[in-house]
Amino acid sequence: MSRALHLTEQLISRRSVTPEDGHCQQIIAERLAPLGFACETILSGPDTFRVTNLWAKRAGALDSQGSGRTVVFAGHTDVVPTGPLSVDGTVVVCDRLKARGERLDYCIVGEPTSVERVGDMIKNGRRGTMSGKLSVKGVQGHIAYPQLAKNPIHLAMPALAELVAMEWDRGNDFFQPTSWQMSNIHAGTGAGNVIPGTVTVDFNFRYSTESTPEGLQKRLHEVLDRHGLDYQLDWVVGGLPFLTTPGGLVNAIQEAIRTETGIETELSTTGGTSDGRFISRICPQVIEFGPINASIHKIDEHVRVADIEPLKNIYRRTLENLEKSL
Repeated sequence: MSRALHLTEQLISRRSVTPEDGHCQQIIAERLAPLGFACETILSGPDTFRVTNLWAKRAGALDSQGSGRTVVFAGHTDVVPTGPLSVDGTVVVCDRLKARGERLDYCIVGEPTSVERVGDMIKNGRRGTMSGKLSVKGVQGHIAYPQLAKNPIHLAMPALAELVAMEWDRGNDFFQPTSWQMSNIHAGTGAGNVIPGTVTVDFNFRYSTESTPEGLQKRLHEVLDRHGLDYQLDWVVGGLPFLTTPGGLVNAIQEAIRTETGIETELSTTGGTSDGRFISRICPQVIEFGPINASIHKIDEHVRVADIEPLKNIYRRTLENLEKSL
């Protein structure tokens, strides 16, 4: 059994559901410390939900100007339950590193990005995500006397139809056009003969670098105001878009994949969000690369054993390519 496979076996055998990581970080630290890494545990969250992150750093060689480059590997040692906000963990680590002046030059986020073969796709950016909760107010009443009520569902529908049909932007060479999608509509009292007093709509923007949160919010408010709606709207910006253009880190990992697998990898910014949206705030070049994502977030999520060694080799070759480029 290879050392990479043995480590994988050790880690997946631990029960590691957030906030408990099953001592996975301890196992990793015990491997890294003899190699010259200084290992630090960074805590975040309340006492009842304490999250731990491992920050392991090793000083490397200097270039001809007497300075080095910092390459970061970021990943999860736990299974993270879903939630409305990401407020602990990586976002806290990034804030701490920025506050103490840590310099990050390159970051590889170990998310499953491959489609059919390891190395056939990497993510060199991600769209931004912004959610909204819209409540449109009406007047509750008996359904047999609509003249005595104001149906908020009827009032909201023309505006919602306009939002569905809107072109928010046309995207660009790296990003798909911005999309607006409703995820839930809720109204009613539970009785079939009552006009509700409020309808609530949950929606989400996945937006390109051609748009900004402020610009999208302004355009959506303009539609609602033009339709004369009495409404309340709450926003949550879940992440800003980021993009790492070809060159530097992208070239290094493309060459590593080509050498190890013979594949010409595809660059993509599609899909969901990752911790890259936080790391990109303090690191100029961030990509995501990892195993096949066919079973991501499914029952019996898994990685093929045969893919572990090539994946490890690609990571190693990327480091070697970056070192050559100094």
